[in-house]
Amino acid sequence: MSATPFRTPSAVPGFGLALGFTVLYMSLLVLIPLGAVVAWAASLGPTRLLAILTQTQTLNALKISFGISLAAAAVNAVFGLLLAWVLTRYDFPGRRLVDATVDLPFALPTAVAGIALAAIYAPNGWVGSLLPFKVAYTPLGIFVAMTFIGLPFVVRTVQPVLADVDRELEEASATLGAGRLTTVFRVVFPTLVPALLTGFALAFARAVGEYGSIIFIAGNIPNVSEIAPLLIITKLEGFDYAGATAIATIMLAMSFVILLVVNLIEAWSRRRLGHAR
Repeated sequence: MSATPFRTPSAVPGFGLALGFTVLYMSLLVLIPLGAVVAWAASLGPTRLLAILTQTQTLNALKISFGISLAAAAVNAVFGLLLAWVLTRYDFPGRRLVDATVDLPFALPTAVAGIALAAIYAPNGWVGSLLPFKVAYTPLGIFVAMTFIGLPFVVRTVQPVLADVDRELEEASATLGAGRLTTVFRVVFPTLVPALLTGFALAFARAVGEYGSIIFIAGNIPNVSEIAPLLIITKLEGFDYAGATAIATIMLAMSFVILLVVNLIEAWSRRRLGHAR
């Protein structure tokens, strides 16, 4: 029985050099900095680390950051898919303008986005004055900001996959008597699931670490609308490096677990569709 090769044979040379550069690049920019944070948190000891993480303010900040990030990513998955569908399947006046507007959260400075959202959704803003409830300076404002910055990740991940879906499959489904909804949910949607999960994971990761656009619209009230990144900044400004490191470590661990679960589901869906890699 032959052993599994270390790498897939390829006609393109340079595997060793490329692998070495990849490992060096990832180590310097990702692994070593994150490892230093984890090592520093471990040096605090389990008792002190647990005491920091079980503080009411810390637990509420983590709950707000991760809970609202998951909610915003889920909403973006739904409406991002809808927007990608419209941009891909329909031709209408202004489509290119709408397509370009999707990328604005990528290019717009986060502080500018936060100020704009706060001005619009404030009680005396264009939108906020029309609503019967308060958006700005509440957890709902955090949700709005996270949704705003996460939408492009879903659209740009799903859009190319949707554009490559073979129309003949839909025609064959219609020929066999399937209705439009049946064709969408039984033929088209399963193909989009891996890309949709990837977009969801990217939107969640972007939202959970967002700072600039949120602090202007959140109100930043401890235990009410204070996100974990802001709590880390507050502890650093108060020279509480142990507290900041502990919170950063737990955010790293929770984000890693959630993204790992999403990626496992994505890999399972790819294998189920015969697109294993």
